[in-house]
Amino acid sequence: MSFMNAIWLTTQEQRRRRRRKRRLQLAAVLFFLAVPGLLLTALPRSSSSALPGPGFDASSPVLSPTSIVEAPAQPPVPDHIRSRDIAPGDTLSSIFDLVGIGQSTMYQILAADEQLLALDTLRPGNRLTFTLDEETGELAHMELYIQPGKRVMYHRVDGATFDYEEIVLPGEWMPEFLDGTINGSFYLSAKNVGLSENETVNIADLFRDQLNFSRDIRAGDTFQVVRSQQFVNGEWTGQSRIEGVRIFRGKRLYSAFLFEDGNYYDHKGESLARAFRRYPTQGQYRVSSAFSRTRRHPVTGRVSPHNGVDFAMPTGTPVLATGDGVVTRVQNHPFAGKYIEIQHGSHYTTRYLHLSRSLVRRGQAVQRGQRIALSGNTGRSTGPHLHFELHTKGRPVNPLTASIPMASAVPKGKLALFNERVNEVVALMEVPSQRIAQPVVASESPRQLAEQTHQTATVASPSS
Repeated sequence: MSFMNAIWLTTQEQRRRRRRKRRLQLAAVLFFLAVPGLLLTALPRSSSSALPGPGFDASSPVLSPTSIVEAPAQPPVPDHIRSRDIAPGDTLSSIFDLVGIGQSTMYQILAADEQLLALDTLRPGNRLTFTLDEETGELAHMELYIQPGKRVMYHRVDGATFDYEEIVLPGEWMPEFLDGTINGSFYLSAKNVGLSENETVNIADLFRDQLNFSRDIRAGDTFQVVRSQQFVNGEWTGQSRIEGVRIFRGKRLYSAFLFEDGNYYDHKGESLARAFRRYPTQGQYRVSSAFSRTRRHPVTGRVSPHNGVDFAMPTGTPVLATGDGVVTRVQNHPFAGKYIEIQHGSHYTTRYLHLSRSLVRRGQAVQRGQRIALSGNTGRSTGPHLHFELHTKGRPVNPLTASIPMASAVPKGKLALFNERVNEVVALMEVPSQRIAQPVVASESPRQLAEQTHQTATVASPSS
């Protein structure tokens, strides 16, 4: 009996083994049958459309999964070209360290930039591109990309000197009409219709002698604004200007229109800004170095432009703002020394270099004749003096001879031209179809605002 049980148990174990073997074989068969189906399901749907079917044209290209996924290879950047997009917190010194160029070369670049001072205002959106000499490894060129319409090129002259070339493109100035009704504050109402913070502040500043925006403006008052924005090859440069403003407060009208001299006047031609001073001091001091395009630098001995006027004066002499404006820079430069820059409206900028002390801060509004600094001898200087610059539409001009607004109204000889300009701007305000920005059409008159900006490429060298 025990023998029969042993045979039966052995037979039963063999059956179990055969069943397990059959199950494993069946599972293997099912697995290999399922794999092709899984692979076909995983393929992109677009690949099935590339397979031959009804109406298939053998001459048509067939896209494979590989050709869809793979992107064209980008050409490698040459080792002798290095670029850096300006990021928050970047300084010129840190950027030179990142790209592996010595600080001595940086100071050579700063010396070339003394008259332009473009490298003192690096901000996100700017880009620096460095081109090294492939044989020596020295910096040969550096480009500062500011915006699509403005670049500065710095070129090596010799082993210790660079020159600069400023490239300004005119682009297209496209006008746009914006209007709104006061609901709350003017600031918020203007922002709600699309005006920037700077544009809103500038408009309030235009009417500062006529309106108190926090007290006089009330709900229901309306405003109209025509602004122009600059585009280069279809790309906005970030530059804009206010062409005209009308504010209706009850039955009263307040207006401001930009004229060819860079100043704003009301619809009657009366100035909204006070006139300029010719000199930045209370008295007149001896001119120790005049404005010149061919002046020989007193330190380097090289012939290079002098973009301002030097007045010899004792350290500590009060320096005055030559016109109403807003302080845009208060900085300390290794070659320009302590300096101040003031923006006067949309067309004029003044700079005051080699100061011993600043009496204003960045963003502060100043008035004509206000004391802003004390003269000095800081930076690269041969003695106590004030270097004074006047820039018109971004270009340096002789501050002692340049045509600047000295009167309180549009000159009678230009009143007809001003009235024509006012009519153009008012037409944009009153024709709804002009609300959308349109390219500026060049006027027959070369004095029109649309023709004021022109292409320039100026080469200059370090000077003091």
